[in-house]
Amino acid sequence: MRSFKDNQGRQWSVEINVTAIKRVRGLTGEDLMQVIEGTLIEKLIRDPVLLCDVVYAICKPEADACSVSDEEFGKAMAGDAIEAATTAVLEELVGFCPSPRDRANLGRVLQATRKVMDRARDLVEKKLDSGELDRLADRLLAEG
Repeated sequence: MRSFKDNQGRQWSVEINVTAIKRVRGLTGEDLMQVIEGTLIEKLIRDPVLLCDVVYAICKPEADACSVSDEEFGKAMAGDAIEAATTAVLEELVGFCPSPRDRANLGRVLQATRKVMDRARDLVEKKLDSGELDRLADRLLAEG
């Protein structure tokens, strides 16, 4: 079981099991087993609203016990909280996979995805630091 804190300082437990997967399907229409097909990781990473809906569905019994509504949960999810929730969900999904081979392969996919994202962020930082984007903007403004 993984956990994360929201921006209100509340600790949430993320546990992926059959019940949680069924609850996510029922509440969001998303099938967490798509992670094996390789489509879900990118979808969750690219759509933080969808991710937060999925996380809320996973954490719903805990949220109900604390009287935290979907809207209140969403208000406390931004920035680092979303990053932590993403990590918790994806790592739990890797651990849930019934097949040891699927777990190993999915773990490798997750690791590769993180590396690609880090390299893309590094590239953006490099371009920002180099002034390349400023020069491009100046050139485009001069042409316009």
